[in-house]
Amino acid sequence: MSAKVFFDTNILVYARDDRDPRKQRIASRLLTQHGTSRTGIISYQVVQELFNVLLVKASHKISPIDAQELLETVLRPLLFVHSSTILFSEAIRLQERYRLSWYDSLIVAAAQQAGCKLLYSEDLQHGQQFGPVTIHNPFL
Repeated sequence: MSAKVFFDTNILVYARDDRDPRKQRIASRLLTQHGTSRTGIISYQVVQELFNVLLVKASHKISPIDAQELLETVLRPLLFVHSSTILFSEAIRLQERYRLSWYDSLIVAAAQQAGCKLLYSEDLQHGQQFGPVTIHNPFL
């Protein structure tokens, strides 16, 4: 089995956004590859942020029925990290040590908690390491 990878919210947003076909293709391929091999991981935060974009902020919002289908077919199999005081405590430590935003520190803490080696994100610095987790921007 391949190493586990964590998906930041932007990867899931690009997989559904056809305004940038190149990014959509890359994001969709990563989700399919790691979904099929069951090596892809997301956290509760990624689900919350994604639905905030797709149901509230997007120019082409998805319907509640489509949101429910997305939850069941794509997100549920990836969702392994839930809210906890341990997660928040680690995020506080990461935020202080690396001067990350609160939400970025939660993403990194979730990737660490899940035992991921890679964190796919375009929001964090490509190649930066946080313990065993390395940031990888797949769109470079």
